[in-house]
Amino acid sequence: MTKAPAEMMREFVKSQNFTSTDEVMTAMKDMFKDILQEVMECELADELGYEKSERVSNDECSNKSKNYRNGYSKKTVKTQMGELEIKVPRDRNGEYEPKIIGKYNRNADGMEEKILSLYACGMSQRDISEQIKNLYDVEISPELVSKISEKIMPDVTAWQNRPLEAVYPFVFMDAIHYKVKENHQYITNAAYVVLGINLDGQKDILGIWIGENESSKFWLNVLNELKTRGVKDVFLFCVDGLTGFRQAIEAAFPNAQIQRCIIHQIRSSTRFVSYKHIKELMADLKKVYQAISEEEAMNNLILFKDKWCKTYPSCVKSWEENWDILSTFFAYPPEVRKIIYTTNIIEGLNRQFRQITKNKPSFTNDDSLRKMLYLASQKIVERWTQRCRNWDIVLSQLSIIFEDRIPAWLHRSPLFCYCLKDYYLHRILWGADCKKNS
Repeated sequence: MTKAPAEMMREFVKSQNFTSTDEVMTAMKDMFKDILQEVMECELADELGYEKSERVSNDECSNKSKNYRNGYSKKTVKTQMGELEIKVPRDRNGEYEPKIIGKYNRNADGMEEKILSLYACGMSQRDISEQIKNLYDVEISPELVSKISEKIMPDVTAWQNRPLEAVYPFVFMDAIHYKVKENHQYITNAAYVVLGINLDGQKDILGIWIGENESSKFWLNVLNELKTRGVKDVFLFCVDGLTGFRQAIEAAFPNAQIQRCIIHQIRSSTRFVSYKHIKELMADLKKVYQAISEEEAMNNLILFKDKWCKTYPSCVKSWEENWDILSTFFAYPPEVRKIIYTTNIIEGLNRQFRQITKNKPSFTNDDSLRKMLYLASQKIVERWTQRCRNWDIVLSQLSIIFEDRIPAWLHRSPLFCYCLKDYYLHRILWGADCKKNS
């Protein structure tokens, strides 16, 4: 777009004698209306093949489409400067349709995108209406906001069904709960979130499922859906204590290992511990999950059981019954342990969801919640530009531990060769430090 000459702008400013910013905005609004009108006149002239004031002979008309101008129709459009009433030129054959403002479009400035952006920030439909009114002096109803947001449902469906990568070293699963209206009353529905880390060390939200009853059957359907979308292998699943995880994972990905979140386990097992004992019990429990090796952890768990079994049998029993999926991380080096030790990665994502939706205590239906979480997830994922910390070392370690499951193309990658070299150097240094400390 060419810039208006400075002389022309100066002449216009001098002719108006502006005394306030309101007068400037009014003048800009009038100019915008005139320019919009002229654009449509030019569009119709191109369509007909001659200008508005131009006379054409019958022979020239016969060479064209024998189409003529046919007056105007009034139309009100919404802009950032407020509502404008414009005259849309018509042709006799009804073939002309303005390109700058579609036939049924009443939005001249991409306001729909602005509304969706506000919706993605967690604002209610009524708040969005008020915000648009304050900013642009345009009246829009909450119902219109809802209709505009409905337009993204095909995008939501496409995103939920998009193809995924074949291998994910780490997959995290968790749930976040919301109030949703159903049959004229509000119930608590869960949004089940699956987050993956790919071989490049990048995080991605693999999908969000809403309103299902938590069970092994439900999670099996989720995992089978991931397989249908292209996931062939997962090395490690990191989960909290939700029902049905273990059975579903073992059925869908039998070669995958499971790590239960240590933090969730601590919270659930110490829920009924007396305040006078909690400090001492936590000190003993810390010796279990912060042990160097699984053997040391098991010995400390036995001591923990001998001391607290009579006072808090349910706490001890919880650690014993889930030990096989609580101790998985002991088999891995420190860099991998930090990733799978807890579900903090997905917990952080859920905190961002809660922050965005805090001004919406409830949703009218599942689709309303689904739209909100989809728009929020797009904004969140845009900020995930960096790889996981120490990913070069992590990838090198995984390629050795899961050598037969690493894709062949990765072994041929120059980056992988560099990571492997870096890993062996790190191992030498780390080993030297260990010997020094011992």
